[in-house]
Amino acid sequence: MAMTIHCDIVSAEQEIFSGLVEMVVAPGTEGPLGIVYGHAPLLTGIEPGPIRVVKQGGQEEILYVSGGYLEVQPYHVTVLADTALRADDMDEAAALEAQEKAKKALANQSGEIDYSRAALQLAEATAQLRTLQSIRKKLGRNK
Repeated sequence: MAMTIHCDIVSAEQEIFSGLVEMVVAPGTEGPLGIVYGHAPLLTGIEPGPIRVVKQGGQEEILYVSGGYLEVQPYHVTVLADTALRADDMDEAAALEAQEKAKKALANQSGEIDYSRAALQLAEATAQLRTLQSIRKKLGRNK
């Protein structure tokens, strides 16, 4: 049996996950991070994208976060996300629509747009779609 650590994933709205895990893989600002039992203490930013949680016993769960922070302590991992969603709470059609809207806004050369906001919206929508694709791949339902 693998060594475990406690993991909490919370957003401004709710706690989305709490339990013992064998591993957490998160989209760090400097690249993907893999956290297992015995990892050195760490505080880092996370980018929009999927967080993969390998629960005690090996069962995997993939969640979406829109960015935030990850803190690692000797026996505890905390993900503080701006927004965190389970696969069941994600709307692929809405994410596709948001992605297209952000792409059009970025292509608009009229100067009446907040480019940083549009780029953030594009990154979040793309990350949600990547997360849904990861879940489908894990379940063997490639589209």
